[in-house]
Amino acid sequence: MKTVSGLVLVLLFPAQDFAQITLENEIRAISRDAAGKVSVACSLPGTPLNCDFNAHAHPPMQSVFKAPLALTVLHLVEQGKLKLDQPIRFRRSDRILPRTLSPLQDKYPEAEVDVPLLELLRLTVLESDNTAADLVLRTTGGPEVVNRYLKSLDIPGFHLQDNEAALQRDPALQYRNWFEPESAVRFLRLLADRSPVSLEHTELLLGWMRDTPRGTDRIKGNLPKGTIVFHKPGTSGTDGGVTHAWNDIGLIALPDGRRLAITIFVTDAAADERTRDQTIARIARAAYDAAAAAISSVP
Repeated sequence: MKTVSGLVLVLLFPAQDFAQITLENEIRAISRDAAGKVSVACSLPGTPLNCDFNAHAHPPMQSVFKAPLALTVLHLVEQGKLKLDQPIRFRRSDRILPRTLSPLQDKYPEAEVDVPLLELLRLTVLESDNTAADLVLRTTGGPEVVNRYLKSLDIPGFHLQDNEAALQRDPALQYRNWFEPESAVRFLRLLADRSPVSLEHTELLLGWMRDTPRGTDRIKGNLPKGTIVFHKPGTSGTDGGVTHAWNDIGLIALPDGRRLAITIFVTDAAADERTRDQTIARIARAAYDAAAAAISSVP
């Protein structure tokens, strides 16, 4: 009877459907460990891969916004509205005090220096420098400029309202800066497949995302050794035992050269840091394995 039942199931559900159900169940099970809300999306063109799990939620993105911000700047450079070598004044009033993640501010504690836009952009993406990001955001013209550009790229589920200095003053504001996981995947697919900026500028941005020392235990944390990942993490503080945002979005290079886009947001999690990292790492590995299987099953 077991054999007959198994045969019936195989006839009713192709192997790809079994794999998809397995992936969905695995993501759901892993997500429970975070003791918070987890939202996931992924994409690998030419395959039926689907990681959607609360894919249209509005999780606070924290520093994930710095990658779309950088793309906006590179677009403005190509439009002739900005120059990468133009000096940007870092003023005393731009400092985020008493302290924030900012190699720029650490290097120039008294501020009042001119810094090339290219260096500010590098610090923003590679080092996730909060003060540099605010200078770059101000230089673009503010959050609405970034919002409009993302919408022009058919990425509607992105909303930036407050800068890093504002979030430092009032952590509750971070919930006004959100990125739908499905829309974050669209952003990554643009970078991977049909970038809206030149090859030179695309490689510049992706290089920073590849080389960032931030969030290395998240998407990258459980992948096969040597796997290349282009990613942008986002991290909040922890209040009352709850971490508001623990995120990572990225492109994972697969053995055949294709890139799997995946976005994982962990919101209001009570789990400890190691568990939050492992939640993201295990989901990314599950998606990676499913992607590898999907590639092998497609003629």
